Amino acid sequence: MRNPGLPGWEPGPKRDAASGGPGGGAGRGPRSGMHRRGVGAGAIAKKKLAEAKYKERGTVLAEDQLTQMSKQLDMFKTNLEEFASKHKQEIRKNPEFRVQFQDMCATIGVDPLASGKGFWSEMLGVGDFYYELGVQVIEVCLALKHRNGGLITLEELHQQVLKGRGKFAQDVSQDDLLRAIKKLKALGSGFGIIPVGGTYLIQSVPAELNMDHTVVLQLAEKNGYVTVSEIRASLKWETERARQVLVGAPAQGGAGLAGPAGRWRGTLLAARALCRPLLTGDHS
Repeated sequence: MRNPGLPGWEPGPKRDAASGGPGGGAGRGPRSGMHRRGVGAGAIAKKKLAEAKYKERGTVLAEDQLTQMSKQLDMFKTNLEEFASKHKQEIRKNPEFRVQFQDMCATIGVDPLASGKGFWSEMLGVGDFYYELGVQVIEVCLALKHRNGGLITLEELHQQVLKGRGKFAQDVSQDDLLRAIKKLKALGSGFGIIPVGGTYLIQSVPAELNMDHTVVLQLAEKNGYVTVSEIRASLKWETERARQVLVGAPAQGGAGLAGPAGRWRGTLLAARALCRPLLTGDHS
């Protein structure tokens, strides 16, 4: 080692005691990496905290909206009750007004027909009205069953019910009849509503129409009659399939196929011809 006092002597680089490297530079590397890892973990923690706060805020907003909707619904129900109390005579006497009232109730999930007792029944009498109407529907259907085999158009049912109620009774609409029949369906009474074209057939005897029956009913609705050849042409069916849909009625004494051309006349007659084997349980 040179003497500091000798010419040409220069001091060497300083060494960091902790790192052993010149100037301690080598010692800063590991500490810097640890610092970066700490920053990354902190960012993740902050992100999770922010997400939790957003979620909590969203829950609070949803609860507030639910509370507001509940208050509005309660207010609407109160207004509906006041409206019903004020116009109860019109609701009971006017079928069109009654339909509008039913629609108003449906918008908030209120069913005045849910029970024959309770608030709506006491205020309007509509619960009893529809159950009594249901009894009349049953009476008419039973009285005509021997003639129509358990199928009747909504129009004919309406006429028969009005005839049975007399001139001074509360008026009823076809909509009233449908609502009463739906209540009968809920009782498992065997009643059913079959859409055909722009009207309905009311089925008063337990039976099940398959898809073929329904399609042919709709085809008969268009022209007032249907034949095997027309079924084949319109529906692209095999002859045997078309005949199977129409078979059975003549043997049962029903409307059957009319005339040598094999035309099946009248939508209601067609429906009865289709359904008589089903209704009687005779499929021979």
